[in-house]
Amino acid sequence: MNVEYINPFIEASQSVWLMMTGNKPALGKVYLKKVPFQSDDIAVIVGLTGKIRGQVVISMNTNTALKVASSMMGGVLLAELDDMSKSAISELGNMIMGNTATILAGRGIGVEITPPSLLVGEKMVFTPAHMKTICVPLLIEGDEPIEINVSLEE
Repeated sequence: MNVEYINPFIEASQSVWLMMTGNKPALGKVYLKKVPFQSDDIAVIVGLTGKIRGQVVISMNTNTALKVASSMMGGVLLAELDDMSKSAISELGNMIMGNTATILAGRGIGVEITPPSLLVGEKMVFTPAHMKTICVPLLIEGDEPIEINVSLEE
């Protein structure tokens, strides 16, 4: 997979998180993920079409999702994921992917993104067909991981 395609996902993810919280997340070790792969409890899926095609699964555990939604909602303490906090998590995925598309377009790589889909459940397994998946782990406050799983067609 071309690194020129992955770097915009890293740049956009860190930029959006910094804009939303004032803190830049640390980048964990980027690696090729074996397929099928298991996701945490919360996953936002966004499709890509255009010069590159595939899907991105942004996953995190429920505790991390609550912290993310709380940050996005001005620090409101959340005890559970309600409709408003789920909407905030979906919007985070939309913002990351929108910024990624903008960065790619600036480099002459035109892509369109689909609206985000939010999945909530235990032991979700993803099997991107005919695609390699690169995992970009971001470590937010207290080393809470958020995984950006980028699956692109070869």
